[in-house]
Amino acid sequence: MSESNKDVLLKANAAVTRGDNEGFLACCTDDLVWSTVGGETLHGKEAVRAWMVDGYAEPPRFTVRELVAEGDLVVALGDIESKDEQGKPVQNAYSDVWRFREGKMAELRAFVVPVDV
Repeated sequence: MSESNKDVLLKANAAVTRGDNEGFLACCTDDLVWSTVGGETLHGKEAVRAWMVDGYAEPPRFTVRELVAEGDLVVALGDIESKDEQGKPVQNAYSDVWRFREGKMAELRAFVVPVDV
């Protein structure tokens, strides 16, 4: 189970990087809870879809450094590059803690920290 959950997460991240938000959302449950620690919490696939319109207007690039899976959890550690409102690159380190249910991503707790380059 843990390895297949890792595969789902990698597939979902690849979809986001391609700008395929619907491909990402296909890997999620309808009642997805997406929390950014210290930020907002989105409830439901529709709320995440709406957020992605602006939040991922230009697809981010993920570099996954480590994936750790146990039971229904997968933790991804890595780097993410996105663009700010002026189109300038923004570098962050992140740790995403995903809870899976029935082979789909059901809950995210995202820890995102700016990195100076």
